[in-house]
Amino acid sequence: MRANANVCVIIAAKNAAATIGRAVRSALAEPETAEVVVIDDGSSDETAAIARQADDGTARLKIARFEVNQGPAAARNRAISISTAPVIAILDADDFFFPGRLKNLVSHRDWDFIADNIAFVDEENAATAHLALDDFDAAPRAISLLEFIEGNISKRGVRRGEIGFLKPLMRRAFLDEHRLRYQESLRLGEDYDLYVRALTKGARYTIIHSCGYGAVVRGNSLSGSHRTIDLQRLYEADRAILAENTLSGEARTLVSRHERHIRRRYELREFLDVKKRSGAAAALLHALLRPSALPAIAGGILADKTDRFRSRAQAAPVALGGSGALRYLLQQPARDGARRQK
Repeated sequence: MRANANVCVIIAAKNAAATIGRAVRSALAEPETAEVVVIDDGSSDETAAIARQADDGTARLKIARFEVNQGPAAARNRAISISTAPVIAILDADDFFFPGRLKNLVSHRDWDFIADNIAFVDEENAATAHLALDDFDAAPRAISLLEFIEGNISKRGVRRGEIGFLKPLMRRAFLDEHRLRYQESLRLGEDYDLYVRALTKGARYTIIHSCGYGAVVRGNSLSGSHRTIDLQRLYEADRAILAENTLSGEARTLVSRHERHIRRRYELREFLDVKKRSGAAAALLHALLRPSALPAIAGGILADKTDRFRSRAQAAPVALGGSGALRYLLQQPARDGARRQK
């Protein structure tokens, strides 16, 4: 695909008045952006108005609104339905593109999905964060279904680096050919579910280690909290994939492993919900009546207590300080051993 390919940047936003302007401006600043579609997902603040204020007058910005919150999957599906560009880029409402990101991505060939590295930036310094894209070795590589699923099973005591956090560009033609859209019942892991289903249908997913996406670390981010039912719906989505009977033996084993991983988190959360709502005795009875959930409950409680004594150095993103330090999702040494800060 040519470097000047048209890209639609879709932004699902709820109560994002503080950050939506930055996100929209960063998307419109990319010459490869043909459209920016913002879906105001039932906001109670001035999200839509602030987004309009970020318009650059090129008629590329489109804004639609849900009167009642429907979740990021529904908002993204709506954005896809009203856009026309052949390439779709996802941008969260509190994040931003570093200059040159889209040109760098679309310059690569032979992909249906392509993702670059993510730099984690603290909110305080997001306005001044910058990097030079040519300071990174792209090191493009194809990612398999097996590697993708494995990369989405988090491990305690290991710095979070799930591949599912990446924000790939997606070819509309592939999505349409295979009738792929976000599963709107999911409010957690909707990206993981879409990418797994795409990979089972033969999607070519390329990852490059160059960095162009800025993810702003905020304490009240929705990605950091979720409901018990969201965990249930996510493991049920894995079960739906397994029910299609299109997976190889190894892939089926890994999807089943991910399903168990999420289900165990759900079982622990359900136990804690009962305890909070009805007390320790009711929670104990709840656990005893579900013997298959006991290992998840006991193991989760033990691990949570152990975590109190762990260092937070690995789990917490490094704040962007005076030295301009950034933490990256994909670990890749900079070209010539150092990142140049402009």
